[in-house]
Amino acid sequence: MAEPGIKVMLADDHAVVRMGFRLLLETSSDIRVVAEAENGEEAVRRVQEIHPDVLVLDLSMPGIGGLEALSRIIARDPAVKILVLTAHEDAMHARRVLKAGALGYLSKRSAAEALIHAIRQVYAGKTFLEPSIAQEMAMQQLSGERNPVDMLSEKEFKVFLALARGQSVADIAQVMSLSPRTIGTHLYNIKQKLGASNSAELAIIAMRHQLLEP
Repeated sequence: MAEPGIKVMLADDHAVVRMGFRLLLETSSDIRVVAEAENGEEAVRRVQEIHPDVLVLDLSMPGIGGLEALSRIIARDPAVKILVLTAHEDAMHARRVLKAGALGYLSKRSAAEALIHAIRQVYAGKTFLEPSIAQEMAMQQLSGERNPVDMLSEKEFKVFLALARGQSVADIAQVMSLSPRTIGTHLYNIKQKLGASNSAELAIIAMRHQLLEP
């Protein structure tokens, strides 16, 4: 007979962070941490093995990273319930992950107060958005503000962030399982859409929009 409670898997590349969240969640009688992963590839594999009720997923991890892991997990099983827990506190990342299939978005700074509630909401099939980020998204929508980065496709956005972090075209191609020529095409389109002429300018745009993890 299966044990009661919400089965949670933690995916974060920092063991100390995972331990802290595990200790926090163990204070709740209805939540059990049943598995952990330290990179995107392991998260994709272990979700298939463990079938957790809720995956708590970091975005900035080695290897394929959280965004690509999210895409691959949802592609294999759209019913997986995912709460993104990240250092990124911008509305742009929140929009991206919700569009990709995540149900919740929470910053690590607010996690101590809101993590248990967020997991319960996501487990119930409800969307959870950190209030400050939800407010930012609402204000942008009301003002009609259109960020050029929002024009990037899902793959272009991933390539853009990887380039801004200093990764080479060859490295990105390997991680995303695409040819360097395809990545080069994405790079050309990204530069056209953002009005950038090189990777340094892409990094400046990413920093300006607070898209690089502090």
